Amino acid sequence: MAPTGDDKINVLLLENIHPDATELLSTAGFHVETHDGALGEDELAARVGGVHLLGIRSTTQLTEKVLDQADSLLAVGAFCIGTNQIDLPAATRRGVAVFNAPFSNTRSVVELAIAEIIALTRRLTDKSRDMHAGIWDKSAVGSHEVRGRRLGIVGYGNIGSQLSVLAETLGMSVYFYDINDKLALGNAVRCSSIEELLESVDIVTLHVDGRPGNSGMFGEAEFARMRPGSIFLNLSRGFLVDHEALRRHIESGHLAGAAVDVFPREPKRRGESFESELRGLSNVILTPHVGGSTEEAQQDIGRFVASKLRHYTDDGNTSLSVNLPELALPERVGAHRLAHVHVNTPGVLATINGVLAEHGVNIEGQFLGTRGEVGYVITDIGAPAADKVAQVLREMPETIRLRQLS
Repeated sequence: MAPTGDDKINVLLLENIHPDATELLSTAGFHVETHDGALGEDELAARVGGVHLLGIRSTTQLTEKVLDQADSLLAVGAFCIGTNQIDLPAATRRGVAVFNAPFSNTRSVVELAIAEIIALTRRLTDKSRDMHAGIWDKSAVGSHEVRGRRLGIVGYGNIGSQLSVLAETLGMSVYFYDINDKLALGNAVRCSSIEELLESVDIVTLHVDGRPGNSGMFGEAEFARMRPGSIFLNLSRGFLVDHEALRRHIESGHLAGAAVDVFPREPKRRGESFESELRGLSNVILTPHVGGSTEEAQQDIGRFVASKLRHYTDDGNTSLSVNLPELALPERVGAHRLAHVHVNTPGVLATINGVLAEHGVNIEGQFLGTRGEVGYVITDIGAPAADKVAQVLREMPETIRLRQLS
């Protein structure tokens, strides 16, 4: 059960999460501790005991080993888009809700992609390097407008589709590939395979999610299939791309340039040494995982995810949870609430209601949602449930977690 009465909800926010998240959660009466960098597995396992809400970004890895030490954890906030750094099945088995920010930094990532496409197409990295070296070269050789260029987008989700729209306004022709059936926006052309896309476009940009099956999706064969003089961008996940193969195709001149924002191994803290096979290539733009790192995006993410954590803790609301059944609940007004996460098997709801009826507990409202092997029941009752009632519900064989919100 969550803390009640004078007990405080303890929050740990890692990786320099925006101060608005701290302010929102502190204003709600929670005790918030912040840490600028990521924590390794052993460090986090040692710190997570007694923490009710954990906030991380993309570097911290929330493993089953860490969750084994998280004796009080109610929910995790991924203050970013992806959740592949979290062992979601392990969190779900423990009834720990996970929330992320699937939309808040979309515009920031798209703008960075557009900026890098223009910079590489105009050879701005080479021009800047020469100018810093005192070399004046006004030559237009190898410098092009993006108007009329063919952009290939691998992954047509929130980011890929918005990039598609903006690219068309710049006069680019857009092709895309997605494993799911996605509606083409504007004049975008859907490709039936990655191979078809690679052979059709001048610029390739990856915007896929972090599911394990995508690991190593782009390597020697894919780079070889790209058209000579093409440009490559990866602003999604570091483990998607073979960087040694990318370097070979840059050095050979087969590719005209690349921009990479994400890496298989990333420093945990600001100022740590960064190592990559792509360092030292003048026509490769390297950025330190800043696709969503604008002040506007980070503020939106801070507010959005912190609000999800607060509403889950206070009301049991799981709207936009990535692992528990989604219930968009009305705010509690005067009622006490039982939040019951359970194994999704027939008869659980009837058993819960039978226990409440047996102990004379009046049900004022009830909400049920299921998601795969997990079910979630919210029951509003007129008065706090007696300890005996909570004990019986908690000891049901299907129960994963029971909380009484009052």
